[in-house]
Amino acid sequence: MTAAWRALAPGDLAAVARIAAQVHPNYPERPEIFAERLALFPAGCFLLVDAQGQACGYALSHPGTLGAPPPLDSLLGALPAAADCLYLHDIALLPAARGAGAPAALLTLLRPLARSLALPRLALVAVNGSADYWRGHGFAEVDAGVGSYGEGCVYLVAVTLEPVPSP
Repeated sequence: MTAAWRALAPGDLAAVARIAAQVHPNYPERPEIFAERLALFPAGCFLLVDAQGQACGYALSHPGTLGAPPPLDSLLGALPAAADCLYLHDIALLPAARGAGAPAALLTLLRPLARSLALPRLALVAVNGSADYWRGHGFAEVDAGVGSYGEGCVYLVAVTLEPVPSP
């Protein structure tokens, strides 16, 4: 399947909720969560569309705080004032969109976005046994709680900016 990421728009939120219900039944979130993430940080929200323009996945990211993933199904209220990472809150792909490299393509969007905001890390909570996939794309496990995500979930971080050497 050929698919491409595009900016998420408010009119896409019904498709996001439908995909989320299908892909993440064990991690339910209210539609308000998706709407708030889009309102707070539209630059980090994407829809995956197939060649016919049909939604087949989505990704929501926003500036966050390392080691402190927001609880599942919780409103943020505002972005953290002292953000130190770009947090990939959610990525969901319908079965037909899997295996075609969509997450890797998403990372080509997120890494420069994080760098443009001077955020030195990407962070995420790997669910549904996806930790090895993310490790293969430069993420490493960090000892941080995953809170409401539950057992079997793993907090992972990747570097987006190399540290500046000391003089």
